[in-house]
Amino acid sequence: MITSHKQEHTASTISDTCTGSLPTLPADEMLPAALPSWIRWVLLLTIVSFIGLAQADLVLNVTHGNDKLTTIAVSPFGWTGNTILPEDMASIVDNDLTLSGLFEALPRNNMLSFPNTQSEVYYRDWKVLGAAYLVTGRVERALDTYKIYYQLFDIVRQKSISSGQVMGEENQLRALAHHVSDIVYEKMTGIKGDFSTRILYISAEIVTPAKKRVRRKKETIVPPVYDYSLKYADADGKRVLTIFKSREPIMSPCWSPDGSSVAYVSFETGRSSIFIQELTTGKRKQITAYKGLNSSPAWSPDGKKIAFVLSKNGSPDIYILDMPSNKLSQITSHFSIDTEPDWMPDGNSIIFTSNRGGSAQIYQLHIESRPGGLTLAKGESKRLTFHGQFNARAKVFPDGKSLAIIHKGKQSVNFNIIIQDLATGRIRRLTSSALEDSPSIAPGGRRLIYSTQGKTYGELRIVSVDGMVRYSLPSASGDVREPVWGPSINFKK
Repeated sequence: MITSHKQEHTASTISDTCTGSLPTLPADEMLPAALPSWIRWVLLLTIVSFIGLAQADLVLNVTHGNDKLTTIAVSPFGWTGNTILPEDMASIVDNDLTLSGLFEALPRNNMLSFPNTQSEVYYRDWKVLGAAYLVTGRVERALDTYKIYYQLFDIVRQKSISSGQVMGEENQLRALAHHVSDIVYEKMTGIKGDFSTRILYISAEIVTPAKKRVRRKKETIVPPVYDYSLKYADADGKRVLTIFKSREPIMSPCWSPDGSSVAYVSFETGRSSIFIQELTTGKRKQITAYKGLNSSPAWSPDGKKIAFVLSKNGSPDIYILDMPSNKLSQITSHFSIDTEPDWMPDGNSIIFTSNRGGSAQIYQLHIESRPGGLTLAKGESKRLTFHGQFNARAKVFPDGKSLAIIHKGKQSVNFNIIIQDLATGRIRRLTSSALEDSPSIAPGGRRLIYSTQGKTYGELRIVSVDGMVRYSLPSASGDVREPVWGPSINFKK
């Protein structure tokens, strides 16, 4: 159990279809020409290009930084133990604040002293070094419990503006450091931190590489065999854990609102099915196994419903499952393709991708809940995107005011991420590589993670919403795809 006690001081504040990789020509050539056009369209949206794969661990590389940053110093935390502290708490906090895109960490080698308490802080020294803020801390251990004391100082105003303590076990030390980062970040900016979050993603390990086979003078290619893994890690790419592993593809992962469970699509039965799995127990539950597509799960904000895509009645449509009652409701019914649902924060409407207008575009549909778990559509679907020839995989920002969208312009060959303001319809391009996919927004709404093709393998990248700070989380030796940013971890106070 992690506990937190905090004292504040007055201060000025500043988803298969939903997240699958974008189509490429080689992927298109892999699909049988005899398939109906709508099936080909959906499969191209859901193909995940795991080519040349190996086991994936995430490595953080900063690629672009903001030039106008506030300097913060994080002094090495004091430690009363007889052995080396298992985690460098100060370095974790230092790294978190740097990756926020708002702060520049003062190098430890430049520090004139390493204070752990308020009495050891000499404001003049830190002011000379250009630091606007200082974080100090110390770690104490009693049996199996670690207690971390922290304090935040405003160097300009020469006063302490926040202090407190967090407690936990040794295997929670990184989580505790991230929690301290959240606290001091919010105190300095007035914005809730999202360092105590986790990232869900898919990787794969090649078991048998592709090889040529000649029979009766006819050459064919035997496709490679992979072990697919659903994993999660801290937001900085550390502490990677495997949730589920299969020799068959895994797609469209998503978090429950409280972060206790995940939903995903697995092909382990020979066709697509949607599963829910608890993280603490590993318990799995299959919630769909219909004929045709079972794809794109998306949890409602209250955690009581899951939207997903089924093609059991013909074309792919959006359905909503009320989990307490197990009531399934179909909310779209169109001869076109409706896919990739996501929820608005109030839970009263969903957005989704549809080609009902001739090309992939984003639509919004209001819904209402009825007694007995029934969910009904209210009115007609409203088209939201009008720029470019392709808009898909939209994700709603936490405030419900904007969307992050995979976008292809009319004269472009690239798939990039744009941000669209829902009130004005104005768009802003956030990324500029050739093939970007699967945007997912941090709970604080200031950072976004997505997948793209690196020099050798697919990799994950994170960008601040102003585009000023970018860094990548490539695997050490393999391909990673379909990232989903999880909710903040709740710490007991």
